[in-house]
Amino acid sequence: MKRSFNSPQRQSLVGVVVMFTDTLQGVVRSLWPILLVWVFRINEMNKIYLGLGVAAVMLLIGIIAYLKYYNFTFFLDEDNEEFVIRKGILNKSRIAIPLDKIQQVNINQSLIQRFIGVHELEVDTAGSSKKEVTIKAISHNLAVALKEHLLESKKNIDKDTVTEEGTTKEEYPFIQISLLSLLKTGITSNYARSFALLFAFVITVYQNIEDYIDASGYDTGSLEEYINPTVLFQFVGFIILAIIVLTLLVNLSRTILKYFNYKITQQQNSLLLSYGLLNTHNTIIRPERVQIVTVGRNYFQKKMNIQDIRIRQASNLDTNSKEQRKLAIEIPGCSEKEKDVLIKFLLGKIPERGVMLKLSIRKVIVQVIKFLIVPFGIFFLFAYLGYSELYNYVIFLPLYLLFVVTLIYFAYRNSRLFVNNEFIIKQNGAWDIDNHFLAPHKIQAISLKQNFWHKKSDIGRVTLYTAGGTLTFGLADYTRLKQLTNYWLYQVETTDKNWM
Repeated sequence: MKRSFNSPQRQSLVGVVVMFTDTLQGVVRSLWPILLVWVFRINEMNKIYLGLGVAAVMLLIGIIAYLKYYNFTFFLDEDNEEFVIRKGILNKSRIAIPLDKIQQVNINQSLIQRFIGVHELEVDTAGSSKKEVTIKAISHNLAVALKEHLLESKKNIDKDTVTEEGTTKEEYPFIQISLLSLLKTGITSNYARSFALLFAFVITVYQNIEDYIDASGYDTGSLEEYINPTVLFQFVGFIILAIIVLTLLVNLSRTILKYFNYKITQQQNSLLLSYGLLNTHNTIIRPERVQIVTVGRNYFQKKMNIQDIRIRQASNLDTNSKEQRKLAIEIPGCSEKEKDVLIKFLLGKIPERGVMLKLSIRKVIVQVIKFLIVPFGIFFLFAYLGYSELYNYVIFLPLYLLFVVTLIYFAYRNSRLFVNNEFIIKQNGAWDIDNHFLAPHKIQAISLKQNFWHKKSDIGRVTLYTAGGTLTFGLADYTRLKQLTNYWLYQVETTDKNWM
């Protein structure tokens, strides 16, 4: 069966459900303080008026959802070679995207979309810092057909029609991440960030409980008689142990839910990635668009023969923004063999380490001042100025000292820059050691910086800018960094390779 995209068409009718839930989520996010007050005062409110109000709001949201569905159309303008979208309720808009500007088309499916049997198609272009267009509810066959229309050139595909049953590309099984690998990844990665979030949550809850007890007028004098440094230490130890257990459970659940059934399929000169338990994602990686490839692992992952791979492709976001880092494609739990296969496919060969450049010892001095001298100075200053209760926490200072010194030492020891004729490899990390691979022809700009107080020591830092992010190395030998910068600029100017 042939499918034409020349005439305007709407999304699937059941997509009204998706529009409804999206609109409802927007209302809840905007009015959650008012809704929270209503929840606590629900017993004081008239149930009849409350029910009528809720029904009226739901009816209004339903009307808005239907109008969003009805007014959203899309089609291909063959004469101008554009993908045209019309949308809007009161303020109508027409978006025309040149087909040659389209960089990425992803097919995703949330839990609600899975229940009603539709998919979401996202279009990313070369002229926008965000997803240009999102079609919320179309069938899988239609999504695949439209995706192929948007990505293929006239030489490779007839743009008038395309088979609705699926893609015309021949697919080859490439890599599949097993459930065992996901379990290993879940218990060995991302725990630092999760631990910090959970610890902050526990501290916040504890402070709120303490404020509530004080406000309620309870006599805490008798309770303080039973609290001594030993009991306090045991309590804190129990809390930390509980947070560690919760961190492992949260990471394990998050990894399985996000990356379940992770499959990598080769389609000619690209890779199709599909994964997800509740929300499924499908995205394409093309080697020419890959800017930086990062391979990371820690001690436990090394023993288990797994590593995580992050791939940063070309985009139009700020090269050092959080959104840019979030767009990195993650492939968790790869074995050494799978990692080599992926690296060779994406970069053309396995990068070899060349000339090594180390950090200056001044970097350690800066870290010591920042994370040891300044915090200790602030602690004892406040204790001296009258906050005598701070002395109760002195017992934890040696632990903090040992922890920070260990991190600074291993971060310094693992920070290296390796350079050869074909690749730049930056290694960094204290516990999770990352190796970033960058080909010189991907570089778009170079920044070489030296502060005036670093001139005598002849140290500085270099920043390499690409369309997929930045790599910064320093403080290191400034003279050597200058030589490398000139060499990289020469490679960029003389290469016949394209950056994407």
